[in-house]
Amino acid sequence: MIAVGTCGFCEAHSKYYRDFDAIEIQQTFYRILQEKTLRRWREEAPEGFTFSIKAFQGVTHPPNSPTWRRSNVRPPKEVGLLRPNPDGLHFWRLTLKEAETLGARFILIQLPRSFKENNESFANAEKFFGIIERKDFEIAVELRGWSEKGVKRFVREFDVIDVTDPLARIPLHGGSVNYYRLHGRYEMGRIVYSHTYSDEELEKVMERVLGWNREESFVFFNNSNMCGDAKRFREMIVEKVRKGL
Repeated sequence: MIAVGTCGFCEAHSKYYRDFDAIEIQQTFYRILQEKTLRRWREEAPEGFTFSIKAFQGVTHPPNSPTWRRSNVRPPKEVGLLRPNPDGLHFWRLTLKEAETLGARFILIQLPRSFKENNESFANAEKFFGIIERKDFEIAVELRGWSEKGVKRFVREFDVIDVTDPLARIPLHGGSVNYYRLHGRYEMGRIVYSHTYSDEELEKVMERVLGWNREESFVFFNNSNMCGDAKRFREMIVEKVRKGL
């Protein structure tokens, strides 16, 4: 099974639920959302639709991150980078509550480049994942700027899903689910979100997703033309399945 969606609603909710199979909620990263908002989204969604939510930035991003400018919460001094302190754990509990209200399947932990591949990061992660509740949620982690060796060690030690761009590398975990995020193109190691995927790029994505498919794969587009590209990609997948290839 391959589900396709975008990182955030890219069109009216009612239309989105008709066009796609899943969504990665982005608002939960920037702001603490009202329970009634999350409950309404869940009630609007059709049966079988999959929600993933992005963990609040208080879990992942330090107070000097520019992402805090969009937040409705003032960042504490020692927050983010999976620090297992009272503030970070408080923000994780808020994320967990939001995931429960929404009926999400996944919680995405997207770590910034300032979460370096070093002993301090592993020590923070070991304490963090040793303390937190997971309940029944599947935890997906996107590490940026890490070596394949470091990613493989991280996802195995902490039993999380390796989030990757299929045009960049193969997922480095042995679970039954693959979770992909397509941000755009890469220049000098940096992401350029202002990008429309060519048919050739989408064909390559499809080839790799199908080739690396386990029991399930979730493909989320996060580029400037995410709505159009995700629809084109979903049509390619549907056509491929229809032909039985």
